[in-house]
Amino acid sequence: MSSSLSPSARRVQEALMAMGLPIQVVELPQSTRTAAEAAAAIGCRVEQIVKSLVFKGKTSGKPILVLVSGANRVDEKRMAELVGEPIESAAPDFVRAHTGFVIGGVPPVGHAERIESYIDEDLLLYPEIWAAAGNPNAVFRLSPEELLRLVDGRVCPVQ
Repeated sequence: MSSSLSPSARRVQEALMAMGLPIQVVELPQSTRTAAEAAAAIGCRVEQIVKSLVFKGKTSGKPILVLVSGANRVDEKRMAELVGEPIESAAPDFVRAHTGFVIGGVPPVGHAERIESYIDEDLLLYPEIWAAAGNPNAVFRLSPEELLRLVDGRVCPVQ
């Protein structure tokens, strides 16, 4: 593991290693905060970017993580049916408190607490996908199979 990784990216690298996957986190000189920025920096299609979106249950107040293909938008009504309550976008402080990471760098693993998760079925269409790794410049490459191994989440349509 590279000691040159920032502390947040190093936490993601350690979480990946603890799960037994030989996946390498990389930090890029340019921003990967948005799916379009990430795809341009990596040189892949925007559909191959895993957007980690955190929502908040309107009734329960619990965090809900939706891992979405970079080209897709979340249909909040559809997700509310799957979750069992209305949802809303989470505020930056809420995201950081529950994941331990800032918006634009939320990875699918290594969160501050266990978070109910949903995986966009469209992410399974690509041989390789790219996810955020703790900050707006850090990413890691993985296969859809590895994502399913890393995240205990329900695969579903999100749009």
